[in-house]
Order: sequence, then structure tokens, then C-alpha cells
Amino acid sequence: MVAAAAAALVAVSVGVSPAVADTGPRLDVAPADLAASLTCSAGIDNATQDPVLLIPGTTLTADVNFDWNYERAFAAVGRSYCAVTLPNHGMSDIQVSAEYVVSALRTMADRAGRHVDVVGFSQGGMITRWALKFWPDTRGDVDDVIGIDPSNHGTLDAFAICATGCAPSIWQQRTGSRFLATLNAGRETYSGINYTQVYSVQDEVVVPNLPPDASSSLYTGPGRISNIAVQQICPAHVADHLMMGTIDPVAYAVVIDALDHAGPADAARIDRAVCSAPLMPGVDPVALPANELRFNSQVATSLAGAPHVAVEPPLQPYARS
Repeated sequence: MVAAAAAALVAVSVGVSPAVADTGPRLDVAPADLAASLTCSAGIDNATQDPVLLIPGTTLTADVNFDWNYERAFAAVGRSYCAVTLPNHGMSDIQVSAEYVVSALRTMADRAGRHVDVVGFSQGGMITRWALKFWPDTRGDVDDVIGIDPSNHGTLDAFAICATGCAPSIWQQRTGSRFLATLNAGRETYSGINYTQVYSVQDEVVVPNLPPDASSSLYTGPGRISNIAVQQICPAHVADHLMMGTIDPVAYAVVIDALDHAGPADAARIDRAVCSAPLMPGVDPVALPANELRFNSQVATSLAGAPHVAVEPPLQPYARS
């Protein structure tokens, strides 16, 4: 037993379970459901530049999160993208939701014939790391992992939310959860992948998000890492969690810097003129009130209507090995 435990510890320290083959565990979600979750713009097939996978945050569908901001901005400059909708608005077990991300990465890389860049908000900024950890083949499909206020190290807010039960994914995003302990065991990043984590120190959902130990930041592993608070670029900038994932011009500038350069984003390259911009590109100020209402309504409805569980979901067998 001592030898087996030692072998498992070594496997966790390098980020791959001893029971996992190069392609990782079998996907249990029905192929038709995986395919239906992914919607893509024109230009994905045989793409001329790396396409972007957009992953929404907890409580959100991909359209409500992105069709009025990032998708419009990318379309305006001819950048191809896909968006994946996680089951139950991202409220279900993240281990299951990660299968949708694995399928999306494989599908996009195959169709594009090149690497995929990932842009995710909140849970969507963290979940790709679970896919990369347990489905090692996906590491060769990804160039950039860009998280906007990602819940990489969880949030203290979830303790109060889960005091009388909460949705599975909220349990898993609590600071110190078994899910996050497993995700962050050993290396947090992988060689050949660039990691940009952009966050706001005023984040009221992913808490605490204060440097040098911000919950969104990454620290370990051989991947190239850039942790950037928008206040590093614009010291007086005001941006809460929901703004960061939808309309924030500084967060968008960091995302584009990462997409347009080799390696992760560099705060020094960001034009400080962005500090006076009211909105990110792609956001129609006339339609903004209606889109914010749609966004906030989905957040509230998802939080109120999602089935609650009394405890954190158990780790899948592949993650316990």
C-alpha cells in the first residue's frame, strides 16, 4: 500500500493520473450532446489563424455571456471562434462540464488544422485546466489559455452560498474544495501553453482577488504565465466581476494582447488610452441596457432555479487515482 500511495503521489505531482492514457478517460457524455453544445462562426475550417474557444461563466449560457460583446468584436476583425455552452448553465458537476471542453478543443483543432486559443470567464476561465490535466492529448491542441476573473483557486463567497446547500459547481469553486485541491496539485500549467489570467482587485465573486496571492492567478508549472490585474494598467479603474466578463475595455485589451502576440499578455504593451474607454469593442451602447438585463436575469434565474446538493460532488475515479 505504501508503494501504491507513493506512485499515486508522484503521478499527481507531474499532473497525470497513472490510470490515465494519453487521451485520458472515456467521455461519458453522449456525442450528440457534446456536438450540440458547440456553435462556431465562419472561418473555423482550415483557419488561417488560431480560432478562439469562448467558455461562459457559472449561471450563463454562451450566447448570453458573449453574443453581444466578444463574438461581435471578433467578427468585426475576422477572428474565427466557437462558443461552448456547459450543461445546466454551468451549475452542474464541473468534472462533467469539462468533457464538453475536451470535445470542443478536439473538434476545433481538427476542423481548423491548428492550435486553439481559449478565452473563458470565471468558471469558464478555470475549467480548461481540468481538461488539460486529465486529457493530456488536449495539451497539443492549445496555444493560449486566457482566463477573465477565473476561479483558479476558488472563492470564499461560496461558503456562505453553500451553507444550506448549493449547486454542484459552486461547491467545487469554494476555496479549499476537493476539486480545486486536485486541480492545483502538482503543476498548474503545462509546457508549450501560454497562460494569461486577467482579473480585477474589485472582484466581488472570486474572493479574495488581491495580489500577490490573487485567487485568479496561477503560479506553478512550466507553462508561460502572466497574471495581470486591470488596476496594474489603469490604477483608478473600476470593474466588478460581471463587467469583467462582458464589457470591460481593459480586460478585453489584455485578451487581445495575448491573442495577437507570442506568449502570454504583457501589461507593458497595453496602450493606456484604454483607461478612458467606456466599453470594449463590439458592445453596442444603445443595446447595452437590454443585454445587461438579459445577462443579469439569467444569472438570477440560474442561481434561484438550480438544484441544490448538500455536499460537494465526489471526485471521479480518474481524479482519485
